[in-house]
Amino acid sequence: MKNKSQDQYEAFEKAVEERDKQKYVLRLYVAGISPRSEQAIRSVKEVCEKHLKNRYVLEIVDIYQHPEALQDGQVIAAPTLIRKLPLPLRRLIGDMTNQEKLIVGLDLRPIHE
Repeated sequence: MKNKSQDQYEAFEKAVEERDKQKYVLRLYVAGISPRSEQAIRSVKEVCEKHLKNRYVLEIVDIYQHPEALQDGQVIAAPTLIRKLPLPLRRLIGDMTNQEKLIVGLDLRPIHE
């Protein structure tokens, strides 16, 4: 017969396993092919490959080519990264070069591991 702490441990392990299988749907809004846009794309891809390997979809939207996307995504500045799934929606605006901030902003791990 299991005790309460064993049940809690198993529930925790199952939650961690489910989190590790979760798919992420991300959308990155950039303003043209500029050095800042290229750096944002590179940085977001590096974080995704390191922390979400085979568990993410990243859509890149150039707001110059698709200005209607600004209103659809409620984007006020570029670059903007939106985590659409898993819920809740998360939005990061501005500098994407600090990968630690990206990791925390996407809620991939706590601030202090």
